[in-house]
Amino acid sequence: MAPTKPPVTLEYQPKGADEKKSIKKRSSKEDSTSLSEKAYQAIRRAIRQRRFRSGDRLRENELAEMLGFSRTPVREALARLQVEGLAAENGQRGFMIVEFDHVIVTELFVMREVLEGTAAKLATRNAQDTEISWIRYLHDQYSDLIHSDKPGHLITEKNRQFHEALSLCAHNRFLLRMLEPIHDALGLLGESNLIDQNRVQDNLFDHEQIVKALESRDANLAEEAAKKHIQNAYAFRIKRMFEDAHDEQR
Repeated sequence: MAPTKPPVTLEYQPKGADEKKSIKKRSSKEDSTSLSEKAYQAIRRAIRQRRFRSGDRLRENELAEMLGFSRTPVREALARLQVEGLAAENGQRGFMIVEFDHVIVTELFVMREVLEGTAAKLATRNAQDTEISWIRYLHDQYSDLIHSDKPGHLITEKNRQFHEALSLCAHNRFLLRMLEPIHDALGLLGESNLIDQNRVQDNLFDHEQIVKALESRDANLAEEAAKKHIQNAYAFRIKRMFEDAHDEQR
């Protein structure tokens, strides 16, 4: 007589202690990653809002208290900013915003010219008519703010929205990822170029050329107009930096 096989059981088997620990550890890691991402995005927003300046110290404890996080996600967020070239670790003093000298500003605008020129070119090909109409709307709002003598910070914010919309309308995720740290870095250059009324008017003219090229779906013209716009912004920025340095030496 053949030996009887043990019956197969389908009863619920509770998770072992090792598996429970693994799940708990994985959940804890995911929570930490989520908090790190939130801290990173919060610091980036503060940078774009020009709440930090070139050379400012980034104290972990102060940022953690301000954001309502522990120091660990804040430290991880600062490490990401360091990789992107926006922050640097300075020994015992911790992290600080990178000092933007003429060399770094030149490097920044060289890349901005290439990337935003490409964004304008791609937008003529990939953007929907409604999206180009939205860029026109933002441009018209910028114009209205200028001619109604609205505060400078509103003009600066509308300018930021215009450039962000142009980037989004390119519909290229890799380009967008490269532009994000570039746009963040612009918030660390101190006061916007748009505090100068002449630059405000020049900016309006440049934007008009970009929008017209988008509306006509002329990719090469849009790229050329966007590049020219960034070249003008760079020339004005460098001029201001030399003037400020000269004033400090007096």
